[in-house]
Amino acid sequence: MRLHLHTSNNDLTIPFNYQQKLTGVLHKWLGENNIEHGETSLYSFSWLRNTQRRGNGLICAKGASLFLSFYDSTRLKDVLSSIRAEPDMFCGLIVEDVTIEEDPDLTFQERFNIASPILIKRPNDRGTTEYLYDNPNCGRLLEETLRTKMKIAGLLEDDTLHIEFDLSYAKKKEKLVWYGDISNKANMCPVIIRGSNLTKQFAWNVGLGNCTGIGFGSIY
Repeated sequence: MRLHLHTSNNDLTIPFNYQQKLTGVLHKWLGENNIEHGETSLYSFSWLRNTQRRGNGLICAKGASLFLSFYDSTRLKDVLSSIRAEPDMFCGLIVEDVTIEEDPDLTFQERFNIASPILIKRPNDRGTTEYLYDNPNCGRLLEETLRTKMKIAGLLEDDTLHIEFDLSYAKKKEKLVWYGDISNKANMCPVIIRGSNLTKQFAWNVGLGNCTGIGFGSIY
């Protein structure tokens, strides 16, 4: 299930690298003792939409929008209650309206746009390897991460699952994203997902790739 949030306009400049602030707000709504903290995340969230550049940052002259998606509808309802109790976000943004979207029928949809960059990384002997859309291993790694989450959620294995970046997309690019003092090379490129409706709904909720709990990999 997905929560669509609409905010007030703001008069304070939002830094370009606001992702950590957005994650902090979500964890406030999840609660200090939330079970997702530090664990594999079965949720995802988009970056802010309807932003405009002003100087060295962003503003939302007509308000912003974003969405939060959860595999567990119970957690979504808990977050909804928290939002209503504490609608303040950051830099003057306040949640003014929330709508709920049920899981759509994705039987015939294969191409998905991204609402936040997709991060793919794996540990190596010297630290971490980050994978970009032109690496032939990307699809396999995205499938691997999604299968791990499906196992955690107790879903049956989907032998038909196949994921790849839509390399025909003309504006595909690498995006360097800073989270605190850590840089991440992520992907700005739509994806193609083949599989059962249930598997695609699961991906639609939990996102793709690594670090969906801090604002990567949300799709629509």
